[in-house]
Amino acid sequence: MTIRIADSSCGFERESLRAPFGFKGSALTELWQVAAALRSTDGQEGIGVGVQSPLWSDAALFAERGEAESNGLLFEITRRATELARGRTFRTPPGLLDEILPELTDFAASVTGRPDLRFPFVLNALVALDFAAWSLYARQTQTERLDTLLSPWAPALGARQSRLANIPLISYHTPVQELRALVQAGCGVPKIKIGADPDQDGDPEKMLAWDMERLTAVHDAVGNCRVAWTASQRVLYYLDANGRYDNLPRLERLLAHADKIGARERILMIEEPFPEEEQIDVSELPVRVAADESVHTAADVKKRAALGYRVLTLKPIAKTLSMSLRMLADARRRNMPVFCADLTVNPFLVEWNKAIAARLEPLPGVTIGVVESNGAQNYRNWQAMLAAHPCAGAEWIEPRGGIYRLTEPYWECDGGIFEPPAPYTRIARSGT
Repeated sequence: MTIRIADSSCGFERESLRAPFGFKGSALTELWQVAAALRSTDGQEGIGVGVQSPLWSDAALFAERGEAESNGLLFEITRRATELARGRTFRTPPGLLDEILPELTDFAASVTGRPDLRFPFVLNALVALDFAAWSLYARQTQTERLDTLLSPWAPALGARQSRLANIPLISYHTPVQELRALVQAGCGVPKIKIGADPDQDGDPEKMLAWDMERLTAVHDAVGNCRVAWTASQRVLYYLDANGRYDNLPRLERLLAHADKIGARERILMIEEPFPEEEQIDVSELPVRVAADESVHTAADVKKRAALGYRVLTLKPIAKTLSMSLRMLADARRRNMPVFCADLTVNPFLVEWNKAIAARLEPLPGVTIGVVESNGAQNYRNWQAMLAAHPCAGAEWIEPRGGIYRLTEPYWECDGGIFEPPAPYTRIARSGT
């Protein structure tokens, strides 16, 4: 079936964070919630939701322009994407993305004044539009069941997890007492941000010293805690460097420190230790290394696998579902483990992440599925956002004891992903 887009619109609202959210040597204070609408010539409408994270998307641009201006630029790219979609025809959502990406990438480089703009900045701007395309596609083809929509990718999405362990995020500013409380409440794999710039002077030695001290404090706080759903029955550490390490020897010094304090075997993985442009082979490191910001397309999965990366961090809520499915298919061909990570998204987008995560095999070292969600820790208005969820009050929306329990009612409605919350529908139609 060919779908023609007759009209489109988009808008946004700001959501404040409880405290500065530190990573990549800087911090965010708010996150813009974006919604887009696509309307077909047949009168069907698809609504999609996204969350902007300019610091994650392009830290250099963020440092140059600041938080507010970076967010404004991201939304300008989203607005342009919705304009480019008007009058287009598509058979599948990935096809629509392919149609507008070349022109949108040129526009993004122009509007930001950065010909070297990182591709995740463009993908992040496209998330709401891509989900709107999937929603419209589901309505137009009358196939509002996710398994049916994703049937072309079924070989990579063959699992059916009844439980998903929630991965919370431990930022630079999270006290270890809060981490311990999360572990005691059921968390077994905390995501720990490393790579801080403690004196804001870019000194890599100070960063390493801070990371060593942080890892020691983490291990002292939760190293003896037990958890039922890891193979070792111990807490495992997911370290996220966001490209902050400049060379292999410096990272090896961190791992040597981890070994010295008895924490190395607890490291489930280290995510993106080096900048994307540094083609550093990590195959000899004694821990799994995960690819996130350095992987934007299926071709990138191949490149990172050749460098020894052994886990793919999938972010349909940050890089579009369409691109993520292609990356997932390539990772499966390479027998590369895959899991879904967060971008501090709202409760509705958590459901999209859960929907994919529930169909993936567990990571090595973990006996059940996992998914990262840290919005409850970071949004000031999280409870109000939960109340707007189309399935508010359902038992599977919030984790209990650190676990999302995906009962049959969850699977019957796919977490409500095809019924966007009313506030986002209003935003999408408003054309802010």
